[in-house]
Amino acid sequence: MAVTGAYSGWVIGGALVLALGCLVAAARDRRMGIGLLVGLVVLEIALVVQAVMAFAQVEKVTERATFIGYLVGTLVIPLAALWWGKVERTRWGPGVIAVGAFTVAVMTGRLLQIWNGAA
Repeated sequence: MAVTGAYSGWVIGGALVLALGCLVAAARDRRMGIGLLVGLVVLEIALVVQAVMAFAQVEKVTERATFIGYLVGTLVIPLAALWWGKVERTRWGPGVIAVGAFTVAVMTGRLLQIWNGAA
C-alpha cells in the first residue's frame, strides 16, 4: 500500500472538518467537549495508518528526510493539540485544536506532494 491521493484526501477533509468544528466551538465560547476529543482521536488513528502505509514504501521517496519530518510532525501535532486543548479551560482550547487540525491538513497535502515527486 502507498500513500494515495484518496486516503490523504480523506485525512485532509477530516482534519478540516475537525478544525471547522473547533472554530464553531470557540466562537460559541465552549470548552473542548467529547465530540472534539473523539474527532481528534479519530484523526490521530487515521494519521497512524497513513504513517504505516508511508513507512512501508519510504524508499520510493526522493526527499526522505523531509518526508519523514512531515510524517512525524503530523503524528505529534494532534497529540500536542490534545494536551494543550485539555489544559486550556477557556474557549481557546478548541481554538488550539483548530490550529493543530488545520496544520495537519496542510502538512498532509505537502506529504502527498513529496510522495508524488513535486518539490
